Order: sequence, then C-alpha cells, then structure tokens
Amino acid sequence: MADREQPVTLRTRKFIRNPLLGRKQMVVDVLHPSRPNVSKDELRSKLAELYKSNKDSVSVFGFRTQYGGGKSTGFALIYDSNEAMKKFEPHYRLVRYGQATKVEKASRQQRKQRKNRAKTVRGTAKTKGVEKKKK
Repeated sequence: MADREQPVTLRTRKFIRNPLLGRKQMVVDVLHPSRPNVSKDELRSKLAELYKSNKDSVSVFGFRTQYGGGKSTGFALIYDSNEAMKKFEPHYRLVRYGQATKVEKASRQQRKQRKNRAKTVRGTAKTKGVEKKKK
C-alpha cells in the first residue's frame, strides 16, 4: 500500500451551499501526479477532514481521470446530517456507502419471462408453471 503515502491535492470549485437539500455541493479536482487514481473512500475521508464533517455524510461520484493521468475531476456532496443524506441521496449511492441494503430481485429477463408466461393463462389462476390448454 505504498500508494496511500503518495501526495494528493484536493481543490474544490463551484462551491454552492444548498440549504433546501441540507448540503454543500462542489466540483472536486484531484491532483495525483505519482498515482494512477485515488479511491473514492480516500477522497471521502479527505473531504470530511477538509470541511470538518463526518465521512458518512460525504458523497463523491462522477470522477474522470484526464488523458495522460495526474488529474481527476468529479463531484462531491457534503450533507449536514445523516438524515438529510438518507432522505435526498439516491438509493444506489447509499448502498455503495454501506448505509442501505441492496434490494435483491430476479433478473430483468426472468421478470419479463414470468410476465409473459402469466399472460398465456388469462382467466385462470396464475400459478407458476401452468401448462397450456390443448385445442
């Protein structure tokens, strides 16, 4: 883990305080000349330290590394409280940060196949695996 010791510089641009959503939002430029990129987890902890906040109330996403490396740009949201984060942040990002559980469901193809099988037995009880009527 020698990468963690390499220097990383964070610069924030377009800083906006959004009181309606209870957060601060900004564009983050990460300068990492001697590293390929920086993990989102590390960025969350550095931003929390920078803005005197809790790591659990920081959300970072949309990072793209510039061609040639050395600089990445993305977006960061720092919520005032965990309640505001749970209320306004999309569920998939809460799952990513371990603050919500992923809803397990059948694959899209299986759901469509089940729907179409149910359409063939119109008017009868829709149970799993019903055979077609013979003419």
